[in-house]
Amino acid sequence: MTSATRQPGTPAAALPPRLIATDLDGTLLRDDKSVSPRTVAALAAAEEAGIEVFFVTGRPARWMDVVSEHVHGHGLAICGNGAAVVDLHGGPGTHRFVKVRELARDNALKAVQLLRGAAPGTVFAVEQTYGFHQEPDYPKLHMEIPDHLLPAEELLAPDGPGADQPVLKILAYHPSLDPDAFLTLARLAVGEHANVTRSSPSALLELSGPGVSKASTLALCCAERGISHEEVVAFGDMPNDVEMLTWAGQSYAMGNAHPDVIAAASGRTVANNDDGVAVVIEHLLADRLR
Repeated sequence: MTSATRQPGTPAAALPPRLIATDLDGTLLRDDKSVSPRTVAALAAAEEAGIEVFFVTGRPARWMDVVSEHVHGHGLAICGNGAAVVDLHGGPGTHRFVKVRELARDNALKAVQLLRGAAPGTVFAVEQTYGFHQEPDYPKLHMEIPDHLLPAEELLAPDGPGADQPVLKILAYHPSLDPDAFLTLARLAVGEHANVTRSSPSALLELSGPGVSKASTLALCCAERGISHEEVVAFGDMPNDVEMLTWAGQSYAMGNAHPDVIAAASGRTVANNDDGVAVVIEHLLADRLR
C-alpha cells in the first residue's frame, strides 16, 4: 500500500504531475457553490493534457451533482473524507460505490460514548451510503431531511435504521465550543476508535474509520494507477485536507485557508472566489509547454 503519512518538508522529486486532487467547498467551488467558467476550462485542459482530476471531498455522494458533469473520462470522486470512492458517471441519484471504507458500528458507538463524556451537549448524526439519520436535537445543518430522528445509540444499534448499510461517518456538533478546541478535545477523547477531523466553520466534527482520510484513500487510488505521491498536486482549505496536502508532492493552500492548512501545504494560491485552483492548473500546463 502507498503510504499516506509523508511528512511536511520531505523533498519531492521534480516530476510532471499526473493527477490533480482537489477539495470542493472553499477550494474548487466558489462560495455560491458554483464552478466558474475559468475553472471548468482549466479542469478540461488538465484532462486533455493527460492529467487525471480527482474531486476529494467531505461531501456525501448524493451531494456531488454540483461537479458530476466535470468528472471527464474516469468519472470517479472520493467522498466522505475518504470513506467512499464513487463513480459519478450516471449522474445524480445513480452513482455507484466503487470502494467503501466504513466506520465499524462498535467503533462508532464507542466514539459517541467517549465524546458525550468529554464534551457534554454534543449531538450526533449518522451518514451511510444511501441514508442520513440524526438525533432529535441535532440542528438543521444540511440540505436534506433526515431519514430517522433517534438517539445515536439506537441509530447505530445492530438492528437500527439502515442496519444493512455501512456507516461512512459520524457527525458531531457542539453548540458552544470553539471549533478548533472541539477538534483537539475530540481527538484526545476518541483516540484509536475513529479518525476525527472537521471541514465546517462551526463546531461540527466528522468521524471516520481509523486510518480513513482523504489522504489514505487517495493513496490507494494512486497506487492502483501506478502514480506516486510526487506526481500528485493537491488543493485544500480546511483541516480535513491537511493529510492530503502533506502527502502530495505539490500542494496548495487556498487564500482563504485555515492556518493549519497553510502550514501543511508546500505552496499557496489565491482564494476560491478568485479561482485559485484554476490559476495553479494554468501555470502547470504552461510549464509543460516550455
